[in-house]
Amino acid sequence: MSIASAPNFFLTRVGDELVLNDRQPPQPNLEPSRPPWALLDAGYDVTIVAERWADPKNRITSQIAGALWEFPPAVISLHNSKRWCMTAYRVFDRLQETMPRSDYFDHGVQMRMANFFFDQKMENMPDRGQLDKFEEIMAEKRRVRRDASIVLEHEVNQKAGVIDAYQHLAPVIDTDAYMNWLRFVLVCKGAVMETHRINGDLLDQEEELLAEYGADAIVNATGLAGLELAGDESVYPLRGALIRVALAVTHDDTRGEDEDIVFIVPRLAQPHKYKLDLTLDSPEIVRMRERCNNFVPGLEKADYDPDAPLVQGLRPFRGSNVRVERELRSRPDGSMSRIVHSYGQGGAGFSLSFGCASDVLELIEEVELGRPATKMGCARH
Repeated sequence: MSIASAPNFFLTRVGDELVLNDRQPPQPNLEPSRPPWALLDAGYDVTIVAERWADPKNRITSQIAGALWEFPPAVISLHNSKRWCMTAYRVFDRLQETMPRSDYFDHGVQMRMANFFFDQKMENMPDRGQLDKFEEIMAEKRRVRRDASIVLEHEVNQKAGVIDAYQHLAPVIDTDAYMNWLRFVLVCKGAVMETHRINGDLLDQEEELLAEYGADAIVNATGLAGLELAGDESVYPLRGALIRVALAVTHDDTRGEDEDIVFIVPRLAQPHKYKLDLTLDSPEIVRMRERCNNFVPGLEKADYDPDAPLVQGLRPFRGSNVRVERELRSRPDGSMSRIVHSYGQGGAGFSLSFGCASDVLELIEEVELGRPATKMGCARH
């Protein structure tokens, strides 16, 4: 696909969320800096600086993610997460409806049935968390079904002790395809991509960076690098891994494709582990494969993906949850910072993506208007 033949679609902010549509939004009378996609759609210049980009031979963490949309993400407790993830849901859903994968450069997004299995009735669990989550999903009416027969339909091992289950329609993302597609979209829309690393606290070099790039604001969406670039000592990694096998059978017939992806998600979460040194023989990986084999009869016969049997990455967590807020510290000269932060999404980056971007856009507009920064969760004026 050439840049000239790229499809026309645009992100605009409606209320407190981003909406994907196929009409050019009106141009504002401001001179703002906005998150890349939304900014580009409004006709502004964007420079994206990164040390590495998506590469199938040297994957970044975003490509390694088991990108199954989740509501609300199990690893996030912030109240904003529900709004954020529903914004992302609607954008992903609209994307695959507007641009079927067979018609355009493959964006990797499919709407599939996500199935959740439990070894006891949700009502009988000591923690109401799972039941509350199910009831909230029911309220969203996203093709939700609760039925113990789902266990039999998906041929779950009867010895696994599963007695309760529900399913709902959810975005599932081929991250290799999506990350390449996203970069293609941004380049089509005029973004400049620079490959290099920025070291040190952004606040200490903010004025120099703004001058170097002729920028009005800086958005820090650097994941684990928030430890250094935002001076945030609460940032830490949560190591995770995916085993990839060649699986020929799926029991889900919802908007299926020949190249279906099936995720079985036994969470591997290892805090403060920086080294990506897991192998197929690592005890935790062996246990993870055994759990999956026990859950789905026949899976033990599946061969490993010859190209990437094991992928691993570091999820960017922080001690006090996701941070989507302006820089609260003043510059060395005492003036107000023009930095906006969005990091700490952990393993929920895809689920929260467009929702967080919507709030970033609002914060950038505050910077443009010269409003004082407020701590996340506090009322803004």
